[in-house]
Amino acid sequence: MAELQRLPSLKRVAVSGGTHGNEMSGVYLAKHWLRDPSELQRGTFQATPFLGNPRAVEQCVRYIGRDLNRAFLNEFLTSKDSDIDHYEVQRAQEINQSFGPRDSSQAYDFMFDLHNTTANMGACLFVATEHCLLPMHMCHYIQKHYSMGPCTIFLYQQPGEETLYLTSVAKAGIGTLFPAFETEAYKVVERVDFPRYPDGEISAVIHPNLQDKDFQPLKPGDPIFQTLSGDVILYEGDNITYPAFINEAAYYEKKVAFVKMEKRTFAQPALQKEL
Repeated sequence: MAELQRLPSLKRVAVSGGTHGNEMSGVYLAKHWLRDPSELQRGTFQATPFLGNPRAVEQCVRYIGRDLNRAFLNEFLTSKDSDIDHYEVQRAQEINQSFGPRDSSQAYDFMFDLHNTTANMGACLFVATEHCLLPMHMCHYIQKHYSMGPCTIFLYQQPGEETLYLTSVAKAGIGTLFPAFETEAYKVVERVDFPRYPDGEISAVIHPNLQDKDFQPLKPGDPIFQTLSGDVILYEGDNITYPAFINEAAYYEKKVAFVKMEKRTFAQPALQKEL
């Protein structure tokens, strides 16, 4: 197990709902906390709730022009182009200024972003990589205290992939001691598209045996798709994988039928506030 790590005390936390305007759990929680933020407050830090995408919330749609949770690219955040026509790019810049700027000493210490999915994934905790020590410790704490079922850790960022999500605006910090631990998490390997005709139209759907089997083992030779004429397409990978976001409605436009994951165990060092 790695040695104890020290990080600055956590002073400011942001909580976002409605990054996608039709994911209602976060929308209603953010609105609730905006009316009465006292429920979020703690003696050691300030917590600030906000609606990520107010226009999309008003229309109850995922986004207006582009996915806000893919709009935090450096080229967007630093652009001086006054002709940017996407509302979400402008909103990403506003959020970066209010809770960042990203990678600056002024940035908020931590950010929670609340989402829903149409896939059968249950409660999940999303972290960029296993190297994000504070989020991993917070996930482990939540897992230990969450009593309503499994609470899976999903490591979404692949090597070399640019940071583009809303929570990347904040930095990490901590205000107490978290002991060292080992935890199981699922790490993204590959995003798998539907089979398609030459003109780009989908030619097969998720096989019934795979539907709703998020985070369950998928073995070579298992069925994954069924064509519209009834033919079965099998998984041809060399190893067992653990699919997630199976048949997620919002991912059709992103050409993702499911995400291949690997299940791994990670050792995390103890964390303590700086003296």
